[in-house]
Amino acid sequence: MRGPVAVAAADLGASGGRVIVGRVAAGRGGAGQLDLHEVHRFPNPPVTVLGTLHWDILALHDSVLAGLRAAARDFDLASLGIDTWGVDFGLLDSAGSLLGNPVHYRDSRTAGVADRVQAVVAADELYGITGIQRLPFNTIFQLVAAAGTPQLAAARTLLLIPDLLGYWLTGEIGAELTNASTTQLLDARTQAWATALIERAGLPAGIFPPLRRPGDRIGYLLPAVARAVGLAEPLPVTAVGSHDTASAVAAVPARGGNFAYVSCGTWSLVGMELAEPVLTAASMRANFTNEAGIDGTIRYLRNVMGLWLLQESSRAWAAAGLPVDQDELAAQAARVPPLRFVIDPDDPVFLPPGDMPDRIAAACRALGQAPPEGPAQIARCILDSLALAYRRAVMEVQELSGRHVDTVHVVGGGARNPLLCQLTADACGLPVMAGPAEATAIGNILVQARALGAAPGDLDGMRALVRDAQPVRRFEPAEADAPRWRAAAARLTGSGS
Repeated sequence: MRGPVAVAAADLGASGGRVIVGRVAAGRGGAGQLDLHEVHRFPNPPVTVLGTLHWDILALHDSVLAGLRAAARDFDLASLGIDTWGVDFGLLDSAGSLLGNPVHYRDSRTAGVADRVQAVVAADELYGITGIQRLPFNTIFQLVAAAGTPQLAAARTLLLIPDLLGYWLTGEIGAELTNASTTQLLDARTQAWATALIERAGLPAGIFPPLRRPGDRIGYLLPAVARAVGLAEPLPVTAVGSHDTASAVAAVPARGGNFAYVSCGTWSLVGMELAEPVLTAASMRANFTNEAGIDGTIRYLRNVMGLWLLQESSRAWAAAGLPVDQDELAAQAARVPPLRFVIDPDDPVFLPPGDMPDRIAAACRALGQAPPEGPAQIARCILDSLALAYRRAVMEVQELSGRHVDTVHVVGGGARNPLLCQLTADACGLPVMAGPAEATAIGNILVQARALGAAPGDLDGMRALVRDAQPVRRFEPAEADAPRWRAAAARLTGSGS
């Protein structure tokens, strides 16, 4: 083992990004080092142009460079790794130039496209090949929506967002496996591009680049990039779990395998870590997904709409001249009686940007409930409803996988919300371990450090290092509340489960 080493994690989420430097040493006899230093944070707002919602990819690239510049000024860096959200992509022409700003997954261009694809490839066959849940914005549907456009006709290479940023930094082309698995174009069993499926969907198979795995060396910063960020020596860029959830799950500080995780940010990803995909008809009906994880694992999970509901509500309140302080809002929400207002957070009506408080009120009315009034009641409605969605996912993941859960780990931004963590414990009837909040960056950092020989060589060792170095808070379920949660679930599902 060597160490400590300093590596930079560029961690881009759907609402914002940051560059965090981690100093890591595996240590001997169990004593290790994992120190985090945030050097740059930046927003990630979408941009609408002529009715299409885009990512501002050049601003994101510039922000990564700014973060790397700050990191290089204060640390002797040994590597850089990039993680982002999944499914979205940029298309390059034959000269390697970007053909257009990547479209945001919340854009409406994929409306109805899933039905068109499944008229060619039946839903059960599509799931049996890819193991990916049907979501309207999956990459396969985005590409079919773009069929016949000059941009797709001119495309010679497709790069998912972290791979595009990596290409601009290094000049190297490839597709990291964990993010590629979100496209619904990767074979879940072979972990290779599903070429026959791609061609049946009417898509050009030649645009999909070679796959690489977490820990692989992507390349080195281009000389001009290195000079721009103040580096005199070439800096390696390392493939990490470039889908942010893959990195987050790698940093779940669990002991053993009987745990569920809630990676809670703009989206909440709720599931278990498995050795093999679950490709049954029941899994497809439950809309669970099988995404690639670190070291050949499968992230078997369901997407839940997540803190997007609260983020978009806060944006609407601010636009109306009613900005809210998030800490005060959480305190007020805690004083609202529980489970008065519940909604299904995964209703497609909540997917696009817009007036979220109005949509939540309408959903409550449709369920025969009085609508929540004011930010505190709306926030409580969101948090209660998320906990109910987590409860359902944790129950179903055990049934579908045949595995038992004895603990729920909440990581990501939601780990900072004690009310949400307590509600999750109460709803699931299981202890909740909350933290680390920066799990995605930590997983990114540990995969880089492991590739350099400065972190434990397996997931158990990496997780032990996280447990030793990061604070984790335990929330015990209130057993007396179980009937109330069953009744609330029945209001949404029509059953008592």
